[in-house]
Amino acid sequence: MKPNWTLLSCSLTLVGALGIWALVDSASAVSFSQAVVARAFEGRGWFIMATVTALLLFCVWLALSRFGRVRLGADDEVPEFSTIAWLAMLFSAGMGVGLLFWAVAEPMTHFSFAQERLPRPRAASEALTTTLFHWGLHAWAIYAAIAMVIAYFSYRRGTPMLVSAPVTSLFPEERWASITGWIADFFAIAAIAIGVAGSIAMGVFQVADGVDILIPADLAGTGLIAAVFVVMFACYMPPLFVDLGQGMSRLSNAAMLLAGFLLLFVVLFGPTQFLMNTILNSFGSYLSQVVPRGFQTFTFFDDEVAKWFREWTLTYMVWWIAWGPFVGVFIARISRGRTIREFVLGVLVVPTVFSMIWFGAFGGIGIFDVLKGNAVLVEVTRSNVERVTFELLARLPLAWLTTTATVLAAFLFIVTSVVSAAFVLGTFSSGGDPNPAVRVRAMWGIMLGVLGGAMIVSGSISAVRGFIALGALPFVFITVLMVVCFMRALKEEPDAHR
Repeated sequence: MKPNWTLLSCSLTLVGALGIWALVDSASAVSFSQAVVARAFEGRGWFIMATVTALLLFCVWLALSRFGRVRLGADDEVPEFSTIAWLAMLFSAGMGVGLLFWAVAEPMTHFSFAQERLPRPRAASEALTTTLFHWGLHAWAIYAAIAMVIAYFSYRRGTPMLVSAPVTSLFPEERWASITGWIADFFAIAAIAIGVAGSIAMGVFQVADGVDILIPADLAGTGLIAAVFVVMFACYMPPLFVDLGQGMSRLSNAAMLLAGFLLLFVVLFGPTQFLMNTILNSFGSYLSQVVPRGFQTFTFFDDEVAKWFREWTLTYMVWWIAWGPFVGVFIARISRGRTIREFVLGVLVVPTVFSMIWFGAFGGIGIFDVLKGNAVLVEVTRSNVERVTFELLARLPLAWLTTTATVLAAFLFIVTSVVSAAFVLGTFSSGGDPNPAVRVRAMWGIMLGVLGGAMIVSGSISAVRGFIALGALPFVFITVLMVVCFMRALKEEPDAHR
């Protein structure tokens, strides 16, 4: 299948222009992105929260309704993967450099903010509940909704695996549908590119910090960050010139095993009893607040709380939307033959439960340290957020081993994510071709490197988060359109009126 040269050239131009702008004049690019995002959040924050909460409720309703029996494929089609293998791959999709980066930093940040307004025990509980809200059901409902729409139209109606497919499939003769579909694919590409580039920046910051701890050298700082970025670029480019096969799957599984090892190590060698109590308590608090929190916009709070809500909760919600097309295509590819009911339950429950355990363990041990009177982790979070996970590991036995495992896991997650993203971007810009041309994949690999490098030059995690939010804002409306088209298509199912 030939590339859609108009779409490819326009999207490459946009991504390249953003990257060059950020490289040449980082300050103005950061200022522009943060100003646009702040204005959008102030005026449309309610719409973002209403949308993501509606997606969660929609997914749950769909699983429990008669539509839950609809199969993502032919009526007699069986799943391509066993349930265990499928869940394992969902687990892998739920992992990433973000979990490694924010494992301790996010609960510590929320705790530091909350303890200025609440008693310490309440602040600790609120910090973990908030973190789980950001990484739990709402995030995975976004992924599930986008993936379900793509899988339904691809496997049940035979359309290309594109976000434009619902509109162009339902209205094949309408010019407005063709234009809308092109715009949807364009903004999907922009959201993926900016979201993945942001993860590159976060991963490089964390890997460089870990290397600096393991091998202290004069190269520390900007030079070390540049060296890590160059090595990462050299590692992810070669796979783009070959078929995406078992090699990337093995690398992803290796990263997942390293993350599992870290989780088990922290629970066993940390304050185990405290951590298990924390995990269970956080689980209950989160489930009791998940729906009400989805409608909370902190309207009646002071300006500092409103700012915190915009910088964290709203940013996270659009962050997941930015990754939605990328993760959605991955989940859709492995879910052929599943019913909507088992699809929703698997996608929502498995990654959310893992996130609860992950943050309960890492965040719990950080809060345990603070409650015992040690404020070092809080101070490190404020001064050097990418180092805080390593600071926590340094308090446990075999710190050199766990630090090495964290560095390797972060590196592997970034490499596999960038390679997969380049393939997905190639697919979107080639009319849905699952195996896009090598030159197209290579161009996207280079563009992701340019944009990731630009975000690294910004030198700030908050700036990176602003860039990601900027790229995702238009896709909020596209996600709503996809779901509306999906509901219309479901009404045409043979058993829709039973």
